[in-house]
Amino acid sequence: MDEHPPRLVYDDDCGFCGWGADYAAARGEFELVGFSELSPDQLARLPPDYEECVHLLTDREVYSCGAAVEEIGRRLDSPERYGALVFETVPGSGRLREPLYRFVADRRAVLGRVRRR
Repeated sequence: MDEHPPRLVYDDDCGFCGWGADYAAARGEFELVGFSELSPDQLARLPPDYEECVHLLTDREVYSCGAAVEEIGRRLDSPERYGALVFETVPGSGRLREPLYRFVADRRAVLGRVRRR
């Protein structure tokens, strides 16, 4: 078991990203860390292009982009958790995960406007 809660690292200049981080934190045990708040130790664990996507840092692992969203989903204490668990059983989900993540991430400005309504 991890000593610290998982750190959900996100773009704190992005409204949609902040909404997603808040949503996860309200439904699971996550420490939210915006890109602007990263400690040197946390930054050292991230890939060089860390600003391209969301990350989940546990004591032992670093999950990035689609893998981070999938792991965050698994850790939710709400029914949404089952969506992540079912997704990983779908044949080919490993090949779909990153393109699906990128599809949403590339449209976050539009999705952020839709979410506010």
